[in-house]
Amino acid sequence: MSGGDYRIESVAIDPRTAERLTAEARCECDVAIRDLVESGGGVFRLIGSPGGPYQLMLGLDEGRLAFNVFLRDGSPHGTAILSISPYRRIVAQYRRQCDSFALSSGGALAPEQIEVLDMGRRALHDEGARLLMERLAGKVEMDLATARGLFTLIYHCV
Repeated sequence: MSGGDYRIESVAIDPRTAERLTAEARCECDVAIRDLVESGGGVFRLIGSPGGPYQLMLGLDEGRLAFNVFLRDGSPHGTAILSISPYRRIVAQYRRQCDSFALSSGGALAPEQIEVLDMGRRALHDEGARLLMERLAGKVEMDLATARGLFTLIYHCV
């Protein structure tokens, strides 16, 4: 991957998608975006691209995930469209696990039980990130940390 700057410089959620988010979801998305950008953007490379850095706009387009990629000057650089169907199961499981984890922090569970819930939550998050990497194979190359950050956004958008 020499020669180009293969990282995400900025991320935004399409305004039509963002307007449906709750305040809590917006806050979690802001944290995920900050992590993606402040970590140096991780590895995010459009196959065949001479490099970025990239600006990413994520949203829903007619029930599909749309990753619109722009260069620093705002010029369009590519789009990846994915069906959300493969994410429905993992998003539902992840949502249940997050809800259980949130409820557990009220002190009703032993620390070991909370740790098991957290491990399950992290495992599902990794599964969602790997699914994203798999679905974008041949279009976009990314590292696991970048995929995890993007899965957080997908989770809130679908």
